[in-house]
Amino acid sequence: MSEIYRRNAGIVVFNRRRRVLLCKRNDVADSWQFPQGGIEEGETVAQAALRELKEETSLTDVTLVQSLETPARYTFPPHIIESMRRRGYNNVGQDIYWSLVFFDGADTEINLQTAEPEFSEYRWGSLDEACRLIIPFKKAAYETAREAFEDLIQNYAFPPKSV
Repeated sequence: MSEIYRRNAGIVVFNRRRRVLLCKRNDVADSWQFPQGGIEEGETVAQAALRELKEETSLTDVTLVQSLETPARYTFPPHIIESMRRRGYNNVGQDIYWSLVFFDGADTEINLQTAEPEFSEYRWGSLDEACRLIIPFKKAAYETAREAFEDLIQNYAFPPKSV
C-alpha cells in the first residue's frame, strides 16, 4: 500500500512592513504557523489558498503574488498518524503548495473567530521567525517557503496606498 499525502495550500501573508502573518494554533500549545488547509477537488492552488485564508482569518482583500507549482512534503510523526487514523483519516502527511499574498489592510480586518476557529491569536513576524517557531516535522516545508518568498517580499513593489 502506498503512503497518502494530502494536498494542502499554505498561505504566507505579508504586509507593507514586509512582515508575515503568524497564527497561534488552538489545538497545540504555543504552536505558531501560517494559515493552511486542504485543496479541494477541482480547485487550483491559488483558489484553495484564498479560500483557506478567508476561512481561517476572514481576510479577502489580498493580492496574490505567487503560488508554487511544486509542493513541499512533510510526514506526520507516528503519534499524529495514529491519532488521525482513529479519526478516519489515512494520510501520513501533506504535500503543501505555498502561496504568497500581500495584505494592504488594517489589522482590524483579521478575524480569527470564524465558523470553525483554528487560531487563538496572531502577530506579525519574519520568515526566519516562522521557521524557528514551526513544529519540527514541518520545518523543511517552511524553509521551502522562506527560500521561495524571501526575495519577493523584500523586493515587492507596493502599489500606491489608496486614500
